[in-house]
Amino acid sequence: MKLSREKINHLSKLILHGFLEDDRLEFFCEENDLRLEIVNILRMELEIEEDIDDTVRKAIESYSKDIREGTDEWDILYHKHYNEETKKRRGVSL
Repeated sequence: MKLSREKINHLSKLILHGFLEDDRLEFFCEENDLRLEIVNILRMELEIEEDIDDTVRKAIESYSKDIREGTDEWDILYHKHYNEETKKRRGVSL
């Protein structure tokens, strides 16, 4: 999923606000430094997500049978390959 720079910054501010409101958390850095780290993590996660999506789409395209996006068969294959690829890269299944 592609998000604009503005949306990523907005999300980072919302996440930071949630962290700051939580009395169980203690921070040892400046708020803006923490927000910038949140931005970096969001960008990295979005890049991984895009890469997984590209890999899954290529896997489906490699089938000898023409499987059209939006069909039940395509959706099933997408989720199957997506879960496998996610597990390989992140060690979790969705």
